[in-house]
Amino acid sequence: MGIFTRLSDIVNSNINHILDKAEDPAKMIRLMIQEMEDTLVEVRSSAARVIADRKELERNLTRLQAAQDEWYAKAELALSKDREDLANGALVERAKLAEMAERLENDREPLEEALTKYESDIISLEAKIKEAKAKQKSLIERQRSASSQLRVRQKLYDNRIDDVMTRFGQVERRVEETESRVEAADMGREKTLHDEFADLEAQQKVADELAELKAKMAKGKESKEDKK
Repeated sequence: MGIFTRLSDIVNSNINHILDKAEDPAKMIRLMIQEMEDTLVEVRSSAARVIADRKELERNLTRLQAAQDEWYAKAELALSKDREDLANGALVERAKLAEMAERLENDREPLEEALTKYESDIISLEAKIKEAKAKQKSLIERQRSASSQLRVRQKLYDNRIDDVMTRFGQVERRVEETESRVEAADMGREKTLHDEFADLEAQQKVADELAELKAKMAKGKESKEDKK
């Protein structure tokens, strides 16, 4: 990818949009900052070359102007000595130098335009880097906070689940114990009407406790899924 294509992508990019789509925003923003800083180095290097070209152009223009002045002085000297032929030759040389200077002067405008563009790109890049670094700091803090909260919640929910399962097991054991007592009481005798109602009441009490526990577990599961 060329520097200008990369630069255009960076300057026109929406950092928030990129981070929203990233699987690992913290890693993505580190890569973005590195890419921006590398591109900034390249842009500055390119700008430095253009500045060097401009300085060389100005030196050449200065030399050409000095040479033109020298030929003009020679033409004046020739005329003062009644050597019009020499004066004419000197002015011809001066004209050639003036033409060269004009061509060089035409090269100044593209250089100035390039420098203006580089300066604008550098300002935009530095702003993007500043924005990305601010996002990076915020993301790291948010990630640490979220990770800490997740660990706490996972531990909390794990403990709750373990506690509920323990209680569930205790209820199951109570049911089994009640059933065992009923079976033992029935051995060798017929149940009285009082026994029948006592069994029904005991079974109903255990059934109510079991239903209440199941409802509590279902509610806890729904709450956990809502917070995901």
